[in-house]
Amino acid sequence: MNTSLTHSDISMSDRPPTPLPQFKILGQPVHLATDYSSWLIDRLQQGIGTHVVTMNAEIVIQASHDLELAKIISNAELVTPDGSGIIMALRLYGIEQPRYAGIDLGEDLLRLAAKPEHNYSVFFYGGKPEIVDRAAQKWQTELPNLKIVGIEHGYIDTEQQANLLHQLQVAQPKIILVALGMPRQEIWIRDNFHLFPQAIWIGVGGSFDVWSGVKNRAPQYIRNLNLEWMYRIAQEPSRWRRSLALPKFAVLAVAERIWGKDRLAPH
Repeated sequence: MNTSLTHSDISMSDRPPTPLPQFKILGQPVHLATDYSSWLIDRLQQGIGTHVVTMNAEIVIQASHDLELAKIISNAELVTPDGSGIIMALRLYGIEQPRYAGIDLGEDLLRLAAKPEHNYSVFFYGGKPEIVDRAAQKWQTELPNLKIVGIEHGYIDTEQQANLLHQLQVAQPKIILVALGMPRQEIWIRDNFHLFPQAIWIGVGGSFDVWSGVKNRAPQYIRNLNLEWMYRIAQEPSRWRRSLALPKFAVLAVAERIWGKDRLAPH
């Protein structure tokens, strides 16, 4: 089965946005497209909220034994192929899907939000105090028209959390970037999505660290080789335990391809 996608496969419709096809890998769905950011902006324009999960092999393995996380992923309106392992698993079925890292999606959304025809407000939540401040400042400097309506770090107590939720209700941001790490950020989004169900809520993991300049992202040629995960381990040797999910995922994905069935379906 060859399901290579082109931009025409996901053309936008005025009411409602075209549903994206999805494919399940080890029981977890991933949506297939070539232009996720435009699809999300189309939903924003129509007042349709979206919880975005950026999927990688580690998350798939974690969800296989974490039923709460698996349910959150299943209920998310958009699950993107963040990791190279996901792309390789899709290729086992003849699906040529471009990888779209969560940090890239976040950057694309911020640039679109700053355009005069959109002028969408943005909220940054998560990371250490100095990290989130520097990340937001980076984007405010690069995109002077970007409307940042709130910044909050991820090390807050119960009272501060209540203040954060009140701030969100007042600000009603259109795009909420949450950097708490998986699965904490996904659980937090699930629990608070009702505060503004017309917004885009996206877990961006360690993106704030890169945007703040504390960490460097892999050069483009390494990303093109699908080896960004190795670069991250080189920067953070403590991540090696998490990388053990990659060979497990590869073995399970190949086994599923041999003994399982294709699961391409509309969302």
